[in-house]
Amino acid sequence: MVDLGAERPGPNLRPDLAVIAQAVKPGTRVLDIGCGDGALMAELAANREVDARGLEIDPEQVERCVARGLPVVQGDADRDLADYPDKAFDYAILSQTLQTAARPDRMLEELLRVGQKAFVSFPNFAHWRTRAALMFGGRMPVTRALPVSWYATKNIHHVTIDDFRELAREKGAQIENQWFFSDEAQIGATGANWRAEFAVFELSR
Repeated sequence: MVDLGAERPGPNLRPDLAVIAQAVKPGTRVLDIGCGDGALMAELAANREVDARGLEIDPEQVERCVARGLPVVQGDADRDLADYPDKAFDYAILSQTLQTAARPDRMLEELLRVGQKAFVSFPNFAHWRTRAALMFGGRMPVTRALPVSWYATKNIHHVTIDDFRELAREKGAQIENQWFFSDEAQIGATGANWRAEFAVFELSR
């Protein structure tokens, strides 16, 4: 597990991005899929001497990245990852995007094909607040980790930590590292399926 106390990444990064930035080895090639405004790419380029490229579906976010001098192309990861060669990157990164993919299983296959290793982060739908909202309120939850109502969310698949571990096993992926967070603080692995609001996995195959 990476020690976030040493060489801490920029304070403006989300916790999942910060732990990924810490784990990526300097001087490597990275594809950040669903890179958003490019915060992780900028951190990697500035402080880890990483050759970071981005793929983003939102044209406004692409414009923001390009304005910052980041090499980002507009594209749909569900379709356009197929255009990248096998093992073209040391790392393929998918942060908070797996649950929005049309087929998360195929997306994971593509990540493991394009990268020597893959980082995947996602909100954990088995977190106790989500369970409580369904059990006691009888409605789809709106929580800190899932802040948008069911009809407006981009999330189309409800993945849990245990679900993802099983998917990784089915795909023959080795879990190299795993990190879990609650209230934006890192927590241990014990009981993570109900304690963690979101998770980060480092995979290889």
